[in-house]
Amino acid sequence: MLALREVPDGLHEALALVDGLDDALVQGLARIDEERAAALESLAAAFAGSPLAERVADAVGKIIAGTVTDEHLATLAGARVALLGAAHDALLAGLDAALGRTRAPFAAAAESDSGQLLAGSRSWLRELAIAGWRGVDHELAGGAAQAVQSLLGTPGGRRLAVLLDGFSAELRAAAPVATLPRVPVRRWADLWSRALLLSQEAFPAAAAVPVDGRFVVLGVDLHEHPTVFRAQAHGLLETADGTVRLVRTSVAAAKVDTISGPSAWRMLTAFPIFRGVLAEHRTVEVSGMALTAAGDLIWDETKAAAGEPADPFAAARVRLGTCSFSSAAPLDRHPGVLAELVLLEGYGHAEGAFDLGGGVTVALDLDRLPAAGPLTPALVAASTACLGLLRWDGRWLLQPLAVQAVVRKKPVAAHTGDWALGPTEAKAAKAEATAGTAVDVLRERAGRLLRK
Repeated sequence: MLALREVPDGLHEALALVDGLDDALVQGLARIDEERAAALESLAAAFAGSPLAERVADAVGKIIAGTVTDEHLATLAGARVALLGAAHDALLAGLDAALGRTRAPFAAAAESDSGQLLAGSRSWLRELAIAGWRGVDHELAGGAAQAVQSLLGTPGGRRLAVLLDGFSAELRAAAPVATLPRVPVRRWADLWSRALLLSQEAFPAAAAVPVDGRFVVLGVDLHEHPTVFRAQAHGLLETADGTVRLVRTSVAAAKVDTISGPSAWRMLTAFPIFRGVLAEHRTVEVSGMALTAAGDLIWDETKAAAGEPADPFAAARVRLGTCSFSSAAPLDRHPGVLAELVLLEGYGHAEGAFDLGGGVTVALDLDRLPAAGPLTPALVAASTACLGLLRWDGRWLLQPLAVQAVVRKKPVAAHTGDWALGPTEAKAAKAEATAGTAVDVLRERAGRLLRK
């Protein structure tokens, strides 16, 4: 596992080029000084000899000269995504080599384009790039509203619409950005470049095909936002032809920020099979559920049935090392979205880390332990086996999803999805029952408003 402590050649240089472009977006492309012009020229030089060489050089030259067009911005966004994609691929290649994993190539399908509807989003994104983050005021931040409403009306535009809506909301909350002591530079540049590429006609998406088989959940990653709760299950999909693939599937629901912790599971009442499978550690029989080339199983309760009980740790020990793995979709090739499921056993415990032996340790990302599950830092510290996600944040970190441990001389297992049907620990159950009353009241009031 030396890949956990080695940095791929050229990684820091690639990220430095991205930082140079991001800094230009902070001040705005209408105000390119000598320092930022040099950073953009370095970006163009890095693509010399690549298929993008001519386009990047032309875009950088025109932007420095004061001409900013949609085509130039799309080229800059593409170059930025390519650099981050190369960093992602280098990190993942080292990890795959250490774990003995191979990946199927990504198969793309044409996204249904939204024609002229995309022009509105490109116009707003161009205005942002010209003004820069420091130039964003309330009027500019709210300029995406019309494009969002138009895109929401077409199925092919909803992915972009949701992204633009969230990006615009962040900018509105921060406006006027000139007064902020600190700007989330990388995040906003990520959102901007992703939105700009999705605004191009017929941007490729992951092809999806219907599949039948058995899905064995190994671990669940819970994402809690003030207005959204999401559960993403990682597991093994076994199909009739004997193929076993590592896939992931998600369900989510809107909520208010006063609903948090175990009571957030109540927002997922539309997914009883999903919740029951997590809480009871059962397999899922899927029939005709869509699976993308990137390994995303599109959850559909009408195409799922709860199966037999299954031990996630036993399944991982037998199948995780030999299953097949998917390649990321183009826009998901980013170091920040790396999340590789692993099973670790036989490790020692260091301060905030697991000692894997041979001088290799992996730091623990305990900040990601959710309040909606039973997993605690104390259980992780007492663990003898762990299912978790390896993530990259300047170094490799392990986010625990499930552990086996010995507590008071008794073996126990804890999974982040154990409380999907409600807490099984007495103190948490009492607190959740109180919070659940608030959820019921909010639902009743919302229903009353809708009836009016």
